[in-house]
Amino acid sequence: MSDIVVIGAGQAGAALVAKLRHLKFEGSITLIGEEPVPPYQRPPLSKAYLLGEMELSRLYLRPESFYPEHDIDLKTGTRVERIDPVAKTVTFENGETLGYGQLALTTGSLPNRLPAAIGGDLGGVYTVRTLADVDAMAHEFAEGRRVLVIGGGYIGLEAAAVAAKKGMQVTIVEMAQRILQRVAAPETSEYFRALHKAHGATILEEVGLSKLTGEGHVSGAELTDGSTIDVDFVVVGVGIKPDVALADAAGLAIDNGIKTDAQGRTSDTSIFAAGDCASFPYKGERIRLESVGNAIDQAEVVAQNMLGAGKDYIAKPWFWSDQYDTKLQIAGLNTGYDRVVTRDDGTEDGKTSVSYWYYAGETLVAVDAMNDPRAYMVGKRLIEGGKSPDPEAVGNPETDLKALLKA
Repeated sequence: MSDIVVIGAGQAGAALVAKLRHLKFEGSITLIGEEPVPPYQRPPLSKAYLLGEMELSRLYLRPESFYPEHDIDLKTGTRVERIDPVAKTVTFENGETLGYGQLALTTGSLPNRLPAAIGGDLGGVYTVRTLADVDAMAHEFAEGRRVLVIGGGYIGLEAAAVAAKKGMQVTIVEMAQRILQRVAAPETSEYFRALHKAHGATILEEVGLSKLTGEGHVSGAELTDGSTIDVDFVVVGVGIKPDVALADAAGLAIDNGIKTDAQGRTSDTSIFAAGDCASFPYKGERIRLESVGNAIDQAEVVAQNMLGAGKDYIAKPWFWSDQYDTKLQIAGLNTGYDRVVTRDDGTEDGKTSVSYWYYAGETLVAVDAMNDPRAYMVGKRLIEGGKSPDPEAVGNPETDLKALLKA
């Protein structure tokens, strides 16, 4: 029996158990993870870690000693087979069961994979989600090799940037009209299209994959425009989906993820959810956020509510991506925008600083800032404060951004 059991030892799960102890919770805590390593950061996997610029120990969210020192029973390499909400037990793959007083699901998300019918099961076809995924593909990243990146979202573009920096021949295929179409304005897409082309990558938009070819190991690809290319390996970055299998089998409500109320409680009052796997109310809608910031913030609110705080989670969306020498920082959600204002802050230290400000009518809803931390921070504070500066002032590089906060 454990007073609180947390299934999913990623960013949200680690944040949740740490917050419980920070709040002086003295009951028993069990954190269960399928991977054989302690909780670690995922964002650097497709960037610094893949480049060989970050050691494994630096990926860990906390030292391995943190968990025993705080009396947290961390079970790594452990798979939960099912949850029984009536008996309030979880059953492990080996048949053992563990009772709980309260349960939190921080199961995260799973990468979409290519079907076997089009070659998705060939050797040399990789996804980028776990430490094991990246370790498995690391040897492929060598100068002169040919990589096909399927999907022009952030994960695919980050992997492409690493490959290009290592002197590889990079081809990116995106079946939509443009890269980043689902998540960004045409201006941001154009910025990153130009950036990747400047580093020698080939980008094919409105082109999909028909099938991968090869005997046992991928060696080529046939595209929907009828062309073929030779490849040494493939990176698949075609999105993720919430990991809801356990919750669904346990009879919990599912709605674009595990459905929770504003406090992170599922349809079972003893079970909570946080992070990538959870959907929650936001400004009259129901959303699910795939970000480190959300995983931490939501998990910490859930920890408080598991102890009776009765606190609503108020999301403050923010995201980032590193590609080559460009740091993209995003504040807010651009859903429903109808106008984009460009602010060009010039070049400093050889880096171009530019930001794109999304408006829905007269309301500022999001900011994409490239190498422009000031625009990001100001935009984030404006959005969180419910302030919408005059678009003309924002677009004028002579405008002092900080002055907008006082207006």
